[in-house]
Amino acid sequence: MLGKLGRNDACWCGSNKKYKACHMASDEKIETFARQGHIVPPRFILKNGEQIEGIRESGKINTAVLDYVAEHIREGMTTEEIDRLVHEKTEELGGIPAPLGYEGFPKSVCTSINEQVCHGIPSEDIVLKDGDIINVDVSTIYNGYFSDSSRMFCIGNVSDEKKKLVDVTKECVELGLAQVKPWGFMGDMGQAVHDHAVKNGYSVVREIGGHGVGLEFHEEPFVSYVTKKGTEMLLVPGMIFTIEPMVNMGTDEVYTDGGDNWSVYTADGLPSAQWEIQVLVTETGYEVLAY
Repeated sequence: MLGKLGRNDACWCGSNKKYKACHMASDEKIETFARQGHIVPPRFILKNGEQIEGIRESGKINTAVLDYVAEHIREGMTTEEIDRLVHEKTEELGGIPAPLGYEGFPKSVCTSINEQVCHGIPSEDIVLKDGDIINVDVSTIYNGYFSDSSRMFCIGNVSDEKKKLVDVTKECVELGLAQVKPWGFMGDMGQAVHDHAVKNGYSVVREIGGHGVGLEFHEEPFVSYVTKKGTEMLLVPGMIFTIEPMVNMGTDEVYTDGGDNWSVYTADGLPSAQWEIQVLVTETGYEVLAY
């Protein structure tokens, strides 16, 4: 599985450290888990110190852009206005909006309202109304490094039912994050998310999940939130991925709009909520890079 390096050879990660002082102990531990039949991360998704620092700086911009949206979002605003805010603030801070042009996506941010699950396309024709809940999903490229996070916003007088959905979904992310630790498993996080959603009477979307991110917009692994503790990929220091469950008030079934081929909706028309954070697995636990 792993190429053989001498103790005093340069480490494969590009840190310019000797292998014995860098990834040797970690690689030996990974090999042990692999021999036990566990899914282990390929080397190319493990980030070195220089890469982590670059991704961390990108994450700071991403978080600042969402802070800016939080200051300005309001009833009566169009989602096209949100797109302009995100685009202009991202560029002002030295970044590039990652969604713009990604696989043909036409805008700089995703705006998903009420029964829209994700990938909503901003438009001058879509106006935020009293009682809406909206997910604003921001992704940034900075010096070639990628960051990705999203938040829910409640517009005006939101019903108690929608407010609970938004709050519980955030709690799901927080409970999942608490399970992120080196030498644990992605399924530990997934089960914590899923259990809390189901306990509150909700469902979690299966087909769409989180992803690795940092050197590319979307990297391995796919991150599911309907998994079991002790399963899925081994969590290893240097992994960076998103925790972004899509929690539905009703069924977990969704469909993609055939008109724009992007916007995803709940099959039963009931509301959906999503929060997203970008997480680094560290030697002692985790670091949130974008929120």
